[in-house]
Amino acid sequence: MKKTSLFFALLCAAAVLSFASGKKEADELTIYGLKGPSGVGMIRLFETPPSIRGKQVSMEALASSDLMAARFISGEAKVGVLPPNVAAKIAASGKSIQAAAVTGLGMLSLISGDPSVKTIDDISGKSVAVAGQGAVPDYVFRKILTEHQIDPDTGVKLDYSLATPEIVQSLIAGRIELAVIPEPFATMALQGNENLERVGDIQAEWEKYAGQGNYPITVLVLDAQFAKDNPDAVKTILAAVKDSIEWVTENPSEAGDLVEKHGLGIKAAVAAAAIPYSNYTFIEAEAARPALTALYETLLEFAPDSIGGKLPADSFYY
Repeated sequence: MKKTSLFFALLCAAAVLSFASGKKEADELTIYGLKGPSGVGMIRLFETPPSIRGKQVSMEALASSDLMAARFISGEAKVGVLPPNVAAKIAASGKSIQAAAVTGLGMLSLISGDPSVKTIDDISGKSVAVAGQGAVPDYVFRKILTEHQIDPDTGVKLDYSLATPEIVQSLIAGRIELAVIPEPFATMALQGNENLERVGDIQAEWEKYAGQGNYPITVLVLDAQFAKDNPDAVKTILAAVKDSIEWVTENPSEAGDLVEKHGLGIKAAVAAAAIPYSNYTFIEAEAARPALTALYETLLEFAPDSIGGKLPADSFYY
């Protein structure tokens, strides 16, 4: 798959990237977030980075998880957010990183403009646009289809040809009638066309079939050596991320303003409207381990290469 080849390309490029911009001084620390919905929970840190004794802390939002992965592989990143499958794959490659906390849970919606579709079972034989081929939401949806006795390869047409913003515009314009998309894009689509509606509850379906709570979608990752050498700094960072996520969920309007101010690529009003549906959370890694394991077992079933072909070792959990 394209994701797999890209990952190994990143591995090959890691040595070059490691010193491309010069080695950071020991007293400098960048905490990396992601642009888009994955970065929203940490937005308060972009306004006020955590204060860590002896370190000059800054925040940077990267455009994609591939760029984040490259920073960790090269050793440049010490703290950042990744999809759980990407974090596991980096660890499987031999890079010593650890998952410190789950920062976001599943926030997918099946959006329909087809009046005949009232349940997930009703999409059998139809075409469904899906955001993010080879990403966690793709495999979660495939698992749910399988549990509904719908073969994801033959019983439905999963269309990956459109980028997520294009899916939203196509739903609003009526060019497509069914799509699986995350927040805030689901909210954007519903706001743009009153004839669209959410069908079922993807997260509830996962919980029913996986035997665990909602599936993790983002994890806060640490360079293992950095974590070992700087336990007090890690404690401060975890507390700051937790506080930010709690503040965001309690203050969606103010958080939306910061999301637009700091260039995460989402307008303030859209971010504010989507936050109540976005499942930002903070669950320390050990407590989140059963939910992560359930997700990793599903990925082993559908796409073992996406996590490096094996479950993460105990040392993966901070």
